[in-house]
Amino acid sequence: MSKLYVVPTPIGNLEDITLKALRVLKEVDFILAEDTRTTSVLLRHYNISKSVVPYHQNNEHQVFERYCQRIVQGNQAALVTDAGTPAISDPGFLIVRECLKNGLSVECLPGATAFIPALVVSGLPADRFFFEGFLPHKKGRKSRIEYIRDLPYSVILYESPHRLVKTLEQLGEILGDDRHISVSRELTKVFEETTRGTVSDVLTHFNGKTIKGEFVIVIEGKKQ
Repeated sequence: MSKLYVVPTPIGNLEDITLKALRVLKEVDFILAEDTRTTSVLLRHYNISKSVVPYHQNNEHQVFERYCQRIVQGNQAALVTDAGTPAISDPGFLIVRECLKNGLSVECLPGATAFIPALVVSGLPADRFFFEGFLPHKKGRKSRIEYIRDLPYSVILYESPHRLVKTLEQLGEILGDDRHISVSRELTKVFEETTRGTVSDVLTHFNGKTIKGEFVIVIEGKKQ
């Protein structure tokens, strides 16, 4: 039966994948991957031999209709990204929408996504939260930080290593140096680290250091 499976993949440790996800990856006709090299490492680890085709932010607008038509023709496909759940700050939305427009079945498997463990270990309230994802690189960046400044619940950001210090400096300028935050890096990997404290404390921790890894920032909500 024609179907698109949205399959979460490990965010760090290769064991962070469900048995159902492994079964689906073995059974589908082809796999849409953000980076075929990264996905191939996972597939080799679990002895899965499958056709893997590229589907990433630089080509998704050009190819999502083509891959959808392959599914329409009776194929089953799995959509994966380099780490975590597709379409969460990663490619995936367009082909999911196109498949649904064509009346196809779409199933999203439960699994890894980086912001949930980062939120839980932050020690900040997790009953309500706002997921911002990546801030704009330039235009609109300041206005987005000003927007989240006044939210009364925890806010979650994704950030790259080369922008981390800049982001922390901007958070201090707009939210105040005394706002509590938590910064997690390399989740579920060997060098996993979470740094908690005020914006000032965390900025001092990272200033002058060689910064590597992908980061999740959890920001305390504005106190009412």
